[in-house]
Amino acid sequence: MDKLALGTLGQHLQTLRLSQGWTLSQLAAAAGMAKSNLSRLEQGIGNPTLNTLWRLAVQLNVPFGTLVAPIAVPLGEDGVEVHLLDQGKDTPQVDAYWMRCAPNTTRHAEPHTPGAHESLTLISGRLEAGPEGATTPLTAGDTLTFAADRPHLYRTTDAWATLLLSVIYHEEPAP
Repeated sequence: MDKLALGTLGQHLQTLRLSQGWTLSQLAAAAGMAKSNLSRLEQGIGNPTLNTLWRLAVQLNVPFGTLVAPIAVPLGEDGVEVHLLDQGKDTPQVDAYWMRCAPNTTRHAEPHTPGAHESLTLISGRLEAGPEGATTPLTAGDTLTFAADRPHLYRTTDAWATLLLSVIYHEEPAP
């Protein structure tokens, strides 16, 4: 991420944190990160991983797309590149992403908020995806929907894989 994108993300993260009444210490502890790392991230000088951003979104109880919406550049690390395409404005909240994975890459994804589902369509390549321990092999044109509120993964073979991914954030039923 370039300096402008990091600065924009930091300011947006701080706004979300403050609007929900979280202190730096509280959010850092809840997200399992050092307070100094969260502070640097809010100042626009951090270097967040995708997992860190997902954990922050989960703790703030916002869709991942809401956290990264102000950033126009793709996010990426370790052979995986993700770009937010659009966020729905209806209920349930639906975020749409373009995702590209390098050959021989395994991406372990942390659980999303309770009730979340993913639906992905593989555009090219081959991919194994789904909840850890229950993945499904996919080829171009295949679509898979699964519960994303538990650990899941994406694993490529010897070629690049490109996919369209939707995350559907269902509200938890009232007790």
